[in-house]
Amino acid sequence: MIRRLTVPLPATPGGAPGVRILAVSDELDPSLWEHFDRTALGPVDVLVSCGDLPPDYLSYLEGSLRVPLLVVVGNHDLDDAWRHQAARLLPARRGDTELVREAGQWIALLDWPGGDAARDGSQERGAWRQAIGVWLAARLRGRRPTLVASHVAPHDAGDTPDPYHRGFRAYRWLAERVQPALWLHGHTTPAVVAERVTHIGPTTCVNVTGAYLIQLG
Repeated sequence: MIRRLTVPLPATPGGAPGVRILAVSDELDPSLWEHFDRTALGPVDVLVSCGDLPPDYLSYLEGSLRVPLLVVVGNHDLDDAWRHQAARLLPARRGDTELVREAGQWIALLDWPGGDAARDGSQERGAWRQAIGVWLAARLRGRRPTLVASHVAPHDAGDTPDPYHRGFRAYRWLAERVQPALWLHGHTTPAVVAERVTHIGPTTCVNVTGAYLIQLG
């Protein structure tokens, strides 16, 4: 089942119009794969994957929707078979942190930091490197993201206490300073958290595991 959500954008002089986002992560949604009804879905401007999904699923959605596809790499997307298939089917990424401009909005993409699926100090350090890079781009280059998409949640925003699924403190630091309107993530099983939608100040954080259709603005 595709969940739906509307998130307002702060009013700014000459601001860009809103954007309609289909966000997916971690689990294949049967309504998009087995019983896809393009008309019922309605307009979509951007397709965002927050990780741990097969490249052929994402390629199928991109071809069906014919909209830009933005991909975040998850911790289960690190083996050679996934990389080989992704290289054929998905847009190339320049690194594990990327700022892109789509539908009039700056969007930050934060992969699982590092090439090892294990959770240890190296991932924490990688998350800080990502966060500081986005913060510097916002502060020095005027590229403040309206939307951040990551695989792991920010700390205490839709994560769980166990070490593997605990959110990164660096991501919460980034959210508090940059204050994007929307933060999308996956990684955390919805069954073990009380809420899929949480907030860090003005930032709405959404665990999109499965699929979410979000009107931003």
